Amino acid sequence: MVKKSKPEADVLEPEESGVNRPLQKYRDTVSFDPLDAFLSEIKQYPLLDPDEEKQLAEQFRTSGDPTAAATLVTSNLRLVVKIAFEYRRAYRNIMDLIQEGNVGLMHAVKKFDPAQGVKLSSYAAWWIRAYILRFVLSNWRLVKIGTTQAQRKLFFNLNKERQRLLALGIEPTTEVLAGNLHVKTKEITEMERRMAQDDLSLDMEVGDTTGRTVTRGELLPAAGDTPDDSLQNAMFTDDLRFHLEKFGATLTGKEAVVFHQRLISDNPRTLQEIGDEFAVSRERIRQIEKRVLADLRSFLTKEMDGHFDDGMDA
Repeated sequence: MVKKSKPEADVLEPEESGVNRPLQKYRDTVSFDPLDAFLSEIKQYPLLDPDEEKQLAEQFRTSGDPTAAATLVTSNLRLVVKIAFEYRRAYRNIMDLIQEGNVGLMHAVKKFDPAQGVKLSSYAAWWIRAYILRFVLSNWRLVKIGTTQAQRKLFFNLNKERQRLLALGIEPTTEVLAGNLHVKTKEITEMERRMAQDDLSLDMEVGDTTGRTVTRGELLPAAGDTPDDSLQNAMFTDDLRFHLEKFGATLTGKEAVVFHQRLISDNPRTLQEIGDEFAVSRERIRQIEKRVLADLRSFLTKEMDGHFDDGMDA
């Protein structure tokens, strides 16, 4: 009996058999766009009408229902994307901005009070922008260029005002910018200097006088104290510990407990705990503590012969 061969149509080609599938998966991965995926994902969450929004907000505020909070958040994700795109020129990775905006949205939902008569979207927009702005300022450079509220405001308004003046045919001098933005000229100069500087890598190779190639980090002074400073600090610490023990030996009763169990203890007791032990008020123990600190200051100033900085808080 002759065995029949398998029909040609049943023979799988290498690609059909899965030999080339890993390459196909790789191509699929390369073409994946996280922004498109996120936008497609949020389309499944419907917008809420005012009555639904108010009902869910009141439910979350009174009972802390996480389901209500999740619905409020997901129904406003489109708002986050819209606001994030306003700052895409300040920071290239739009997904990072959306992520920070989402955090701001969740914070807004947590703080939202429907009784104030304001829509959640109007209230949340403020928090979303705040979180995105903070993120942009913190990550625009490796080193922050704006730490105060005034600096953050100047950072975002400086280029905008410069472009506006140029469009009007006005030269954006430092004096004109300072006047229009209501800041001092030195603040304009300082911000322009910060924005113009590039980040420098500590691993960048630079040459020294010996011709040996070293990195920028190697040329920085060593962190921490010198051996002489460490020795001096250790001697001062030992001397201070000796005089603290000497002072503590002169105390008795409530003063001794306050000193040993509160002022120099690694796990200090509270004023209330000590007051309960001696059946006195918390205020009375605070007065005793204040007197002990004053006596300790005088003692250390005298005993340590000028090596003690008289800066203890009474």
